[in-house]
Amino acid sequence: MRNIGIYFSDFASEGKYTAGQLGKSVVYNSEKDFILPKKDSIAIMFVPEYRNSESEQSIDFIHSIRQSLYTLYGGDWRAPIYDLGVVKPGKTVQDTCAAVKEIIAELVKAKVVPVIIGGSQDLTYSVYSGYQNLEQTVNILNVDASLDMGGPDEKLSTSNWLSKIVVHKPGYLFNYSLLGYQSYLVNPAEINLLEKMYFDAFRLGEFYSNDKMVEPIVRNADILTFDLNAIRSSDYKGNQFNLPHGFYGEDACRIMRYAGWSDKLTSLGLFNFSSKPENLHSDSNLIAQMIWYFFEGFNLRKKDYPIGSKTNYTRYTVSLDDFKDEIIFFKSDKSGRWWMEVPYPKIKGVKFQRHLLVPCNYEDYENALKNEMPNLWWKTFQKLS
Repeated sequence: MRNIGIYFSDFASEGKYTAGQLGKSVVYNSEKDFILPKKDSIAIMFVPEYRNSESEQSIDFIHSIRQSLYTLYGGDWRAPIYDLGVVKPGKTVQDTCAAVKEIIAELVKAKVVPVIIGGSQDLTYSVYSGYQNLEQTVNILNVDASLDMGGPDEKLSTSNWLSKIVVHKPGYLFNYSLLGYQSYLVNPAEINLLEKMYFDAFRLGEFYSNDKMVEPIVRNADILTFDLNAIRSSDYKGNQFNLPHGFYGEDACRIMRYAGWSDKLTSLGLFNFSSKPENLHSDSNLIAQMIWYFFEGFNLRKKDYPIGSKTNYTRYTVSLDDFKDEIIFFKSDKSGRWWMEVPYPKIKGVKFQRHLLVPCNYEDYENALKNEMPNLWWKTFQKLS
């Protein structure tokens, strides 16, 4: 890994923590002694870049989140945790974004999972750009109350970063999923556009009417970008739009635990943190607990797909009427989680057919047994075409 320490400042120092608290085991860095993270570790980084939004946030929140997080007690966890420090603000926003892109590229390539805290959500574009040279397609899960589409010709901002990713060349975005949106905050035409691109959008109500659906959605993501405004203002006092509806704090933590548990997920961003001084401690505690659940999930990883081999799975085959191909399901013997096999379209002259395993749940298998074509299978096949 290249020396990414040149991008960081405002390093944390080891405080007076008791045995068992996270602050006792975190690896701290300094400008003179910057320790590069090891493989299969977690790297925390703060990016207080808000110039592409209307928010103004003092860097005081960084100390507050650290204090809240590092006083929490961890479990019997094996994965090392590094506090890389605060990314130095560039002379321009573009300079900061370039630094984030480079840092993410180096960390992901080294099998280190970055946790980016703070800054406006347009930094998701920088995180995505870090995957450009990794020779893989990318799935993004966006937990958000609205859809940050905007127009591709507009200046990059926290409300239009998705359009920049969609038109990015070369294109390596395979799937985008929006989780927790509230219909009255989203232009229906933009939701229709997502459907035409075979992307996914799940309303907040869908989550609360069928909460089993969220784990496979999270498990399918390489990048999770979480707009903290998706959490209702009663639980997250810093909600910039004072939204009365949204995720409860405990459900935000559950999503984070699923994210940590997923072997596929390789980066996490918590964005749009904007808390007033009188609410800073409460909101910092919420963020800290969300991160804690991510740590817990990470330490429960089972090395399932895409890491494990199919020898650790039970294979199920379902035949549907009026459908010439069979639907293949796999259940992990390690975790009990389900995947669905979707074939790439047949190409003339190619002898062996490739397949993609897509996370699903037991209900998809049950529906197939009822002779119902899984919508997930069809949408994925269309994207592969």
